[in-house]
Amino acid sequence: AEWSRPLASVLEEARALAGRGVREVTLLGQNVNAYDGERPDGRKSSLVELAYALAEIPGLDRIRYTTSHPNDMSDDLIAAHGDLDALMPYLHLPVQAGSDRILRLMNRKHGREKYFDLIARIRAARPDIAMAGDFIVGFPGETDREFEDTLDLVRRVNYAGAFAFMYSPRPGTPAAGMGKQVEPEVAKERLHRLIELLIEQQTAFNLAQAGRTLNVLFDKPGRHGHRRQAIGRSPYLQSVHVDDADHLIGQIVPVEIIAGQQNSLTGRLVSAEAAKKEKAA
Repeated sequence: AEWSRPLASVLEEARALAGRGVREVTLLGQNVNAYDGERPDGRKSSLVELAYALAEIPGLDRIRYTTSHPNDMSDDLIAAHGDLDALMPYLHLPVQAGSDRILRLMNRKHGREKYFDLIARIRAARPDIAMAGDFIVGFPGETDREFEDTLDLVRRVNYAGAFAFMYSPRPGTPAAGMGKQVEPEVAKERLHRLIELLIEQQTAFNLAQAGRTLNVLFDKPGRHGHRRQAIGRSPYLQSVHVDDADHLIGQIVPVEIIAGQQNSLTGRLVSAEAAKKEKAA
């Protein structure tokens, strides 16, 4: 059963972390946007209330949450993405499949059109947001046409990053007893095609960052110690490699992206004046 920590407990821990120099927190839950921790007055809180309260904590500059469920993306949570700079513009919103029939068999309460509408409203609230997701291929009974529906959904949403898995039976689950189990070789071929498309989208998203200036939170030294390299995370959760930055670990610094690769970005430090110009633009 799901359980939500009391609001005060989460905020107390976040304040303690901020006091130790932590700049970013990630709220974790199997369905984190259904958070309803108890408030001090006994009433239920929400993820929106928690996000706004966290954004008030001095020194805490970045807030992320995962994993989300499409059915619990409320209007006020969507609006918060447009209102709170601290909410990072990268949202992991799993859909699992692009076929309504397969989604029903998975016991998912959302359909593809509802998901498309949700994505459109999120992007309207936060135009710079990047989407991530999860997918399962080869679910029992999945036809070639239904797999093509998943590919179509991926193309329409255009993900910055996503995870894809091949269905495997788990004893005791309803799906394990379903007929028309997909042949393993067919499922593997579908997984390969889906991953190929997702890699193509992720790579294109990373390449498109070249020339931009992004705020990077440096969190560890890079492999190239002789170049004083440091590695950090962009607002979009990309790994960013920057030379002459090992003295900036723990800080959020503007970085000019000079190249994008499949799994990371390469950047260089920019002056404060250049960062101001980028922000104004």
